[in-house]
Amino acid sequence: MNRVLLIGSPNSGKSSLFNRLTGLHQRVANYPGITVDVSAGPLAAMPDVELVDFPGTYSLRPISSEEAVAVEYFQRSLADPQVRHVLCVVDATRLEKSLYFTLQVIRESQRHNKTVTVLANMTDIITRNDLRFDDQGLALQLGAPVCRVSAKTSAGLEAVIDRLRMSLICDDDATGKWADTPDALLRGTAHQLANRYGPKGDLLVRRQTRLDRFFLHTVTGGVAFFAIMLLLFQSIFTWSAPVMDAVETIITTVGMAVVPLIGNPILADFTADALFGGIGAFLVFVPQIFVLTLVIGILEDTGYLARAALICHRPLKLFGLTGKSFIPMLSGVACAIPAIYAARAVDSPRQRLMTYLAIPLMPCSARLPVYALLIATFIPSGTVFFGLLGWQGIAMFAIYFFGMFVALLVTGIVSRLTHKEAAGDLPFVLELPPYRTPSPGPILRNAVNRSRHFVTKAGKVIFMVTVVVWILGYFPNQGASLADSWLGIMGRFIEPLFQPLGLDWRYGVAILSSFLAREVFVGTLGTIFGIEDAADNMLPLVDQIQASGLPLGSGLALLVFFAIALQCVSTVAILSREAGSYKVALKMLGGYLVIAYAMAVLVFNVTELLVQLGSA
Repeated sequence: MNRVLLIGSPNSGKSSLFNRLTGLHQRVANYPGITVDVSAGPLAAMPDVELVDFPGTYSLRPISSEEAVAVEYFQRSLADPQVRHVLCVVDATRLEKSLYFTLQVIRESQRHNKTVTVLANMTDIITRNDLRFDDQGLALQLGAPVCRVSAKTSAGLEAVIDRLRMSLICDDDATGKWADTPDALLRGTAHQLANRYGPKGDLLVRRQTRLDRFFLHTVTGGVAFFAIMLLLFQSIFTWSAPVMDAVETIITTVGMAVVPLIGNPILADFTADALFGGIGAFLVFVPQIFVLTLVIGILEDTGYLARAALICHRPLKLFGLTGKSFIPMLSGVACAIPAIYAARAVDSPRQRLMTYLAIPLMPCSARLPVYALLIATFIPSGTVFFGLLGWQGIAMFAIYFFGMFVALLVTGIVSRLTHKEAAGDLPFVLELPPYRTPSPGPILRNAVNRSRHFVTKAGKVIFMVTVVVWILGYFPNQGASLADSWLGIMGRFIEPLFQPLGLDWRYGVAILSSFLAREVFVGTLGTIFGIEDAADNMLPLVDQIQASGLPLGSGLALLVFFAIALQCVSTVAILSREAGSYKVALKMLGGYLVIAYAMAVLVFNVTELLVQLGSA
């Protein structure tokens, strides 16, 4: 199969063009570090041609490990005879920052006799603001055709496809004047070409500066940051509540209709307890994952997250981190695994290791069902500030903030116990992308795809665990007594470990199963309560936990335990690979478990003491 390479600098719209050209729904974000793996897909208009998308990079002289991924694979790909063409994406509104890299790409491609086409993206912004861009003059100087395109509107993509068809039919002579040009001369040439052929107006810069005066101001920027973060966590409950109620009603209604139709009593109990009680309890919380991904996608698309990284750089530096650590850490709110990959964008190896320490403490979406269940159980649903904020949203913000606080505390201590500064640390440099209006379609697709991926990935594990839990809890007495079942016997064996948290063996079993995947905790509890309360197993899990008499101290202890304890086994495996040492991952696993258990015991005892004093 013929291959076409797609390469460009961060924030040039490269991944958006990849989506347009292939029809795939790859995640797009307005900051370096979000795309860390090479992706590929057939062109929609030319199915026999594969388009290969590289991580964004500023130069073919890599600094970060993320850039090294792109450069290394690009160099190897140029030697591949199946590679017939290279598409280099530039941001036409910020031509100078892209042209140096473009000239490097053209030089390397000419050395391997590969044809290059430059895609000048975001020309819709140039047209809308009446700015001048001489693409023909630039093409003449570069010795490569320049196509005006817009990933947002799809303008110019037909010309790109025509260009590729012509190139594949008749190979161009890709040799040229840049093959032996050194980097120093390329850099100077890029500056001259940008001044001569690029947009001359500063309209876009003035607009960005006005907004940055507010969002990056010492006072207003900090207030806006905390307000946006609070809105993010409040929306998890507020926006998703109607959908969660609808999902819960559907699951309950379908369960009550289906279970009586099953003649086999064992199969009927399995359907009620494991499927509707276990997996159904987990599905109720999927809308919150959708909302979380949606809001983060909006913040990414507007360009705000890069500003947030800049705001966070100075305080993060006190804890051995960098502003670039903020992006992987916030990515960890969705999932720790891509967040660990995104840490490749952190230049310093020491700061990258500190980022690895912080990521597992970020409240990932797998923890969200656990948090939502416990908060809905113990925190009232009332509102404050004239109904603008709810207690449950504030509690969610608090537990998320607590995880981040512990992350900073850990990295700060480790950083000071090792070395304050490393010789290889580089200055903090971060490009601020222009503010843009979010594109609803890609954001919605990403939220849907992320939710679907979460369900399909977690659903397999939850199904297997719930089946095992149901079998152990149902036999040998067919569910007559959960305490006398195989699960009850196993649970009572480990119960002493969880008694200091005020938890009985049922919660101990759920905690142990959650190390496969955090969200399994909800499904396991749903299955256990379904077997135990067979007559009422269609009630929401929140009602069942409240009826069980679980004390407030135990609920808060569980929140603290899950906030600190290292995430699932997949996270441990990825940490081991990315850190280059399984010892690092195992030390983190053991260390966070000890801290989580100690903090949970402390929270339980303090809470119970306060409750006793309050009732006295």
